[in-house]
Amino acid sequence: MSINYDFDFIQSGQRTIHIEQQAVAALAPRIDQSFTLACQLLLQCTGRIVVTGMGKSGHVGNKIAATLASTGSPAFFVHPGEASHGDMGMITPNDVVIALSNSGETAEVTSLLPLLKRMGTALISITGNPNSTLANAASSHLNTAVDQEACPLDLAPTSSTTTALVMGDALAIALLEARGFTAEDFAFSHPGGSLGRRLLLKVEDIMHGGKQIPVVTVETKLSQALLEVTSKGLGMTTVQSANGDLIGIFTDGDLRRAIDHGIDIHTATMLDVMTAHCKTTQPNALAAEALKIMEDNKINALVVMDESRVVGVINMHDLLRAGVL
Repeated sequence: MSINYDFDFIQSGQRTIHIEQQAVAALAPRIDQSFTLACQLLLQCTGRIVVTGMGKSGHVGNKIAATLASTGSPAFFVHPGEASHGDMGMITPNDVVIALSNSGETAEVTSLLPLLKRMGTALISITGNPNSTLANAASSHLNTAVDQEACPLDLAPTSSTTTALVMGDALAIALLEARGFTAEDFAFSHPGGSLGRRLLLKVEDIMHGGKQIPVVTVETKLSQALLEVTSKGLGMTTVQSANGDLIGIFTDGDLRRAIDHGIDIHTATMLDVMTAHCKTTQPNALAAEALKIMEDNKINALVVMDESRVVGVINMHDLLRAGVL
């Protein structure tokens, strides 16, 4: 084996992508009644979805199982070799097995077929050979055949593993949509990290409430309002009536605009400089939703309302500290 350091790596990479693109494109016409049957079997499953596969198919199967589990379809991966040596006890008649094998003849996988049949466990196969042993034994077969592997020797599983992975994603997303799976449902499968924080954290979890809320009235002089803004440290203050009704908001941006217009901070009142009809959110809203309101309107703070009552304030720094931003 001799290494060619002048090899055209760009051309090779582009060729691989082109071949795999064609392989994936060829899958679309194969999304037919067999795919519908597979989805129905998975939706009706009262146990767990068990994914199995050997070698590269096993690696793909692991990912498919993880995607299913994180999108509302309880699933796990079982190694077919281990299944023959004790792990078969992890599979029950109430489960549905998804078996992957490009050839459809992988010995470790096909050896499980008599046991699955005896238990009455439903089987979905994902293979590149619709006439294979595995395909013929399945209740539903999903054809992921490719014209050629991206490997120039046509040996290393490349295009075939890509199509199997895409077919698995197609199943997972179809099930997700059929279940009415929501972003909040997704978050409960991903409680850690930024994703969980974005999808689980509520405004009420991080807002400033009670005495932390900066409050002035429309008659308050701008100079006095600045003291309230500074003392509460939120870069803004609410403007409320004597009854506690929200009238508007005064922010750093309003201050800059007032200075640009030459307004005297000692004589001007909040009525002269505040922003009326300000954007608000609710305490039970997702913090990520509050962030979107701020980003869409290019503002840095929101008043939190519980019906008609001001219950808190949230700003961009709060979202940043909470890891939502």
